[in-house]
Order: sequence, then structure tokens, then C-alpha cells
Amino acid sequence: MINTGKLAGRTLFITGASRGIGKAIALKAARDGANIIVAAKTSTPHPKLPGTIYTAAEEIEKVGGRAHPCVVDVRDEQQVRSAVQDAVAKFGGIDILINNASAISLTGTLDTDMKRYDLMHHINTRGTFLVSKECLPYLTKSNHAHILNISPPLNLNPIWFAPHVAYTMAKYGMSMCVLGMAEEFRSAKVAVNALWPRTAIHTAAIEMLTGPDSLNVSRKVDIMADAAYAVLVREPTQCTGRFLIDDEVLTEAGVTDLKQYACNPEYADKLMPDFFLDIPENELNAIKEDIKQSKSVGASSGQIPALFGKIETLLSPELVQKTQAVFQFNIEGEEKGTWHLDLKNGTGSCGSGEPKISPDATLTMKANNFHDMFSGKLKAATAYMTGKLKISGDLNKAMKLEKLMRSLKSKL
Repeated sequence: MINTGKLAGRTLFITGASRGIGKAIALKAARDGANIIVAAKTSTPHPKLPGTIYTAAEEIEKVGGRAHPCVVDVRDEQQVRSAVQDAVAKFGGIDILINNASAISLTGTLDTDMKRYDLMHHINTRGTFLVSKECLPYLTKSNHAHILNISPPLNLNPIWFAPHVAYTMAKYGMSMCVLGMAEEFRSAKVAVNALWPRTAIHTAAIEMLTGPDSLNVSRKVDIMADAAYAVLVREPTQCTGRFLIDDEVLTEAGVTDLKQYACNPEYADKLMPDFFLDIPENELNAIKEDIKQSKSVGASSGQIPALFGKIETLLSPELVQKTQAVFQFNIEGEEKGTWHLDLKNGTGSCGSGEPKISPDATLTMKANNFHDMFSGKLKAATAYMTGKLKISGDLNKAMKLEKLMRSLKSKL
């Protein structure tokens, strides 16, 4: 997406702009010569994550923009108000607001402590509302006013609520701000839209959580930056109240090569889908059925040992050479237990108990989900994104199970 210069002199207030998607959008706009308010909490270096509001500001100015770093916790009303006033004093107004700051915890109801619940709701929903409220008096004075929330479409399918209802509620709060404010400020010519990625986006935070191999299932932050830019250069009256997906925006803007955004082009057609988007009907039905049975025990007794017995007959040096990974499975439900699958050593092995060597990936799921994955009814990526599968360790090697299961499906 080539810069057009249309944002030159415009002032963008971006929350969570010290790293990741927020910083990428800031740098894209800065290349036009835009003014950027870097509004984030990170004033001192994080022990594991690179970047502060000051290093982000330096990068913005190096590519041609003007930057003003502000220490802002979006939960703090006074900090937000002061930062907005500073922005207006320095640059004369605010033209564009990007509500990017967000918190996530993919936990079920019983595993979500109220401190984490409050954090997500205070940052995601309340923070978005608060920052928008404080910026709107200045946005209404601009002749190119946009609010862009990094939030998903309001998909009311239960599969996006059941595994992590607290996170979904908090994230959908940001999207409801779009729905309401777009109509409320339509006559004032303030465009309010949401932007969401089609696939997983690789950021330093994601790499810290999942490891460097998450590169193979993700796109670069550039795709969100380019998509945001394509939205923000439009006239506000042309596009408001929409829930936009990054690759659809870029296709509409004439970008034909989406492969350029894959972190690893070799895996461009094997990327992990993001949350809250529609999935194929057969997978959807399988997940719905699992939700209905969530209070039941899942697979019938003896199903897991029988499945591993079948897997054992299919092990071969060729399968080991292709996979090169050791998996541990923590099975929950009636057949609760620990199992392993070694596809790294010798001719391969599997059975009950932990593997003899440290696993590359540990997968935790209910017995019925485990059986559905190996029988082809449920994809590993879909199970992971909908909370049916929890993964620790090497995410990329865990996702190799997808290919493995497809190859074994007809034989199991």
C-alpha cells in the first residue's frame, strides 16, 4: 500500500502505540508527514518486550512524522484528559483517533479472576469509550475526522463466547462503541469504524507468549497498518459504522499480493485464523455440538487408549522424519490422563504417561475434542482459536498435527 501524502499535517492520537499494531499504524501515517500522539503506558523498557513511547517517537520522526510521547493509562481519566489537551496544545487539534490499547485473557468463567476481568473491561471497553469521549470535541472540529477501533465484528455465534466470555464481552464493548458512535456522530461527519485482522498477527507480545515459530502461522503488522491507512485516507462521509477486515480493505483498495504480508511466504496459505470470524459450517457444527455437551463427560470410556493403539500401528521412520516433534497430551474429562506421541526419535512411539524427553508442545483438551481432532471433525487451529485446545510450548510444531491428522484420517 503506497503512501499518498493524504495524512500530511493530520494529527493522530493512537493508544497502545509504543509497539505492535499501534506503532505500525503510527509509522505508516508518519511517512505521510502526520503528527502522532504516542499514548501508552510504557515509559520505561519492559523486561521482555522492546519499545517505549520514547523509542516509538524517535522512529516516527525518523520516517518523516512529528511525534509527541504521552504516558497514558487509558483507565485513568485524568491521564487521558491531560494527554488530549497536550495534543491539542502542541498540534492545534485532533483529526484521527486509533483505539488500539487492549488486554486479553483467554480463560473460561471459572478460571477468570475478577482482577483480570476488570482489567480487560477497563482497558478495552471503558478505555475506548473514555478516550473517544475526550477526543470527540476536537474531532468534530476537524474536516477529516476518523475514529478507528481495533476490534472485531459483532459475531453473536456462541462459539466466540463459551470459551472466553469475559474477553469477548470486553472486546465487543469496543465494537459496540463503533455501532453507537458512528450513528451518533454521523451528522458531525465523524467516521467511526472497526478494523480486525483475518489471521493471527505477529507482534513481540505474541512471540513472547508462543515462541518464534509463531512466525509461520502469522502475518506481519504491516497488513493492519496498510489497511488502517486505506481506511483513514477516505473521506469520513464515505465510510462509517463498518466492521472491516484487513485483507478485504486492501483488496478493495487494489492490493492484489497478500502473500507479501505473510511472515513466512512459504506458509502464506496455512495461516492461523483470528478470533470472531466465521468458520466453515462443518467445523462450526462440530464446535456447537461440543458446547452443548460441555457438561457431559465427552468420549466414551476406552476411546483414547483405542485411538493411541491405532496411531501406534501407523508410526514409521518417514512420519518421524516429516514431523520431528514430541507431543504431550493432557486429556480432561472421564478419560482424564496424560499421553504422549514421539515423532522425533527412532521409528516413533506413543502411549500413556509423559514422554521420556521434554515435549516440544503440550496440548490440553477434553477427550471428545481429542478424538474429533484425530478423526478430522475438528481442525487443530480451529480448536485452538475457539478455546477447545490449549497449547504450551512450540505453537508451530503443535499446528503440525493438522497435517499429520489429515494424513492419518483415512487410516484411523
